[in-house]
Amino acid sequence: MSLRVVVDGVPMPEAEARAFWGRFSAYLEEHHGDLAGFAKAEGFASVHPETHGGAPVLVVSRTAPQRAYANAPKRPAGGSPAPQRTGGQGRNAQKPRGKRS
Repeated sequence: MSLRVVVDGVPMPEAEARAFWGRFSAYLEEHHGDLAGFAKAEGFASVHPETHGGAPVLVVSRTAPQRAYANAPKRPAGGSPAPQRTGGQGRNAQKPRGKRS
């Protein structure tokens, strides 16, 4: 199984991707869950682990903001990265409460 890295929609060459994954793994061992810190150390704005067709992929961006650490989204093989949302808290947002009768 190859370890893929996609930077702003462009796949990283395999040898570079493997080295990037090695640095990612080592960094996260020392700084559990600090995706933003790793991205910054590598010169990027964000890094998001995902699975595409069951294979692990790091989706990296120079401009998209870092999202909170969560379970990796599962996408079909060759799937595109998640659309970048702005504002709101996603599923962590508090739902408005109506009047109780």
